[in-house]
Amino acid sequence: MGIKAGNNLLLPSFAVRERCKDLILSDETIAELMRRIMKDVEKGLCKDTHKEAVVKCFITYVQDLPNGTERGEFLALDLGGTNFRVLLIHLGQNHFDMQSKIYAIPQSIMVGTGEQLFDHIAECLANFMKEHDVYSHKLPLGFTFSFPLQQLGLTKGLLETWTKGFKCSGVVGNDVVQLLKDAIRRRGDIQIQVCAILNDTTGTLMSCAWKNHNCRIGLIVGTGCNVCYVEKTENCELFDGNTNKPDCIVNTEWGAFGSDGALDIVITEYDREIDENSINPGKQLFEKMISGMYMGELVRLALVRLTKDNLLFGGKLSDHLLKRGNFFTKYVSEIESDKRGSFLNCREVLGELGLSHATEQDCANVRYICECVSRRAAHLVSAGIAVLINKMKEPSLTVGVDGSVYRFHPHFHDLMVEKIKQLILPGIKFDLMLSEDGSGRGAALVAAVACREN
Repeated sequence: MGIKAGNNLLLPSFAVRERCKDLILSDETIAELMRRIMKDVEKGLCKDTHKEAVVKCFITYVQDLPNGTERGEFLALDLGGTNFRVLLIHLGQNHFDMQSKIYAIPQSIMVGTGEQLFDHIAECLANFMKEHDVYSHKLPLGFTFSFPLQQLGLTKGLLETWTKGFKCSGVVGNDVVQLLKDAIRRRGDIQIQVCAILNDTTGTLMSCAWKNHNCRIGLIVGTGCNVCYVEKTENCELFDGNTNKPDCIVNTEWGAFGSDGALDIVITEYDREIDENSINPGKQLFEKMISGMYMGELVRLALVRLTKDNLLFGGKLSDHLLKRGNFFTKYVSEIESDKRGSFLNCREVLGELGLSHATEQDCANVRYICECVSRRAAHLVSAGIAVLINKMKEPSLTVGVDGSVYRFHPHFHDLMVEKIKQLILPGIKFDLMLSEDGSGRGAALVAAVACREN
């Protein structure tokens, strides 16, 4: 049974806490994970081991951060999920004006051909330019493409693998900038100069660096999870560009960490089930333990397991709860937003799931399960961020962060700050900065910096 704490709050039951122990990471486990992440990052950077590296550490060829002198009119294209955005951005002195529009990508296109996908994007781009009276302008464009990309230059990137439900044929192994240019040329009605292709982590870093020149890491904790950071060019053995510049942003693609067994020390039955039922079994295991695409499902699997074992809801399941994907990640944020001792949101969520028979004790248990899953996610991310902060050895830096989990979960920021503090070397100062529209604004800034260079 649960017990009342001294301040009259209902605690999760002893049995539920015991069953959730494998979702809690010990200090020793985190230290071991940090060693493994560091080893994998070094493997990805090294020419001899890159091929078999799990954490690819792709070179982005972005070597300059914004310095405030960027001026002009730029387009940005942001493709990273089931929607994509087109943006028109005006940069002036300390002035940023942005107009954007979101376009849907139908399921049929997500799993159709690459040509269909890029024709759809080009059509939306042309419509957007008509609507904003820039149809006849030749504008520089920054292209945020938030999928694993091997970059061969600032405007050339080969798709490594699709993620997030995409499976368009004829794109993996090909240059996505060229595919976009081909689609624009097939239309023949708009003129665009693609200045840069980047990933949303790079966009986040650039967007924050425009305001805060101290930003050295770009992190996404949303539908997916990935990070980029500023590395010394001399450590980027695969870099094939201007070696006179000291730094280069590296896109780690750390969501893939663990596909070689490195996460086996923390993987639970729920993680294994998520992986087995995903469209990419055996891949992106780190991401599957953290990101918004999976967090709600992890909680659902735990709830189902504990109900079957008669530890929740009087052993009575609902059809809703039994259906895969029905416990949305936003439910986790809502349940954890309840004031301590109140289960207002929790009851509402359980009602939607056909579990109105839940007792107060059930609500306390459900909240605890949500907390275990989200805290584990925050601690895994923090371990990785601490590795990069310790590697860079900057006395003070900012981590730019974007993504729905970080943005909307009520405690994610605080959990990260607290854990990173414990894990970084003494004397280093850091702060976490919420990115304002990194994937859009950042794309335009990369294009603007590239134009500044020319």
